[in-house]
Amino acid sequence: MLAWTTIAYGAILSALLAGIAVFLAAREVRVRAALGAAAGAFIGPFAWNAILHATSAHQFFVDAPVRAIPASWQDTGSGVFAIAATALLLGLGPLGSLPARTAAALTLLAGVAAFLVDVYLY
Repeated sequence: MLAWTTIAYGAILSALLAGIAVFLAAREVRVRAALGAAAGAFIGPFAWNAILHATSAHQFFVDAPVRAIPASWQDTGSGVFAIAATALLLGLGPLGSLPARTAAALTLLAGVAAFLVDVYLY
């Protein structure tokens, strides 16, 4: 089970990587998109891991037996929650007037960043 400090650490790393990735990928509203993605990539994994912590859901922490990407359900949930939070923040915020394809691509980038941080960095 993850400690609260580990949950916060992972959320911060996810926010940093997602913010940088979106900043580099976004063409329009670059700074606002990066800040929104960073916020979503922090909120999503933090919320997901807080749920797992509160419910003592140990079975979510079993890694898949795939050497290249040993993801667990916990890792996957972090990416999914990051996508959900980022989609809301970007779609209703700075990317609301841009094409949905742009918002979706940047949202997915933030989710993948959170997922990869979860798989490989904590």
